[in-house]
Amino acid sequence: MLRPDLSSVLLVSTLALGAICVAAIGDPRVASARELSAQEPTAPATWAPGGKRQRWTSENCVVALIDHQTGLMNLVDNVRTTDFKSIVVGLAKTAKLHGLPVVITTSAENGPNGPYLPEVTALLPDAPIVSRPGQIDAFDNAEFAEAIRKTGRKKIVMAGITTDVCVAFAALSALDAGYEVYVVTDASGSMSPEVQNAALMRMADAGAIIGTWFALSCELLSDWRRPTGPGSAQLFIEHMPAYAEVFHSHRAAAGATPAKR
Repeated sequence: MLRPDLSSVLLVSTLALGAICVAAIGDPRVASARELSAQEPTAPATWAPGGKRQRWTSENCVVALIDHQTGLMNLVDNVRTTDFKSIVVGLAKTAKLHGLPVVITTSAENGPNGPYLPEVTALLPDAPIVSRPGQIDAFDNAEFAEAIRKTGRKKIVMAGITTDVCVAFAALSALDAGYEVYVVTDASGSMSPEVQNAALMRMADAGAIIGTWFALSCELLSDWRRPTGPGSAQLFIEHMPAYAEVFHSHRAAAGATPAKR
């Protein structure tokens, strides 16, 4: 039996996702967003029926955004700053789309670190912003720890700058306190790819889940027929350029009007 070429498999998978996105946003030749949403399937609680591994859902997790500050953005060198910022904003939009509680924290915001990214705070005006007076580990700050505790959720989606210090320290503390931690690696930045990888290995070794913004978004969505399907598709178009081009190519082939970016 011939082994399929990986690039062909990826292309077919991406085209299939593009077709689903067209359906989710709305195409006169396929099911409309209203028809998809009307079915409103529920997200499974575990990965297998009766299993022990819980999925991450809009009902069981809180998002902790750590030190995505205008000054600290200059320390991110493991990825292009524009790409990194786009993913951070995409993560904030995902939290808003799924109604997740969000806790933001900053360090030395009146000094060189600067304020938290204004694009994010504008998206999440109700999210508490905890200004740490000196603690490097956000969980060493009682106000931040209490803000997380008050949500009543034991699963924390975590991202920030830098991955090896402010994210890693908070993740290790959260794990030690009995929380589950999902580190959004592409929404967390470091000073080099080597530093990024070392930080991720340290957190994974301690029990953290290492994932991506796209994977988390899909896990929260679970099923394109849910009401958050159209919004998720639009987010992928806005923050994944390659995905957007596949989507628009498929939409053009279907004879539909291109979606706004």
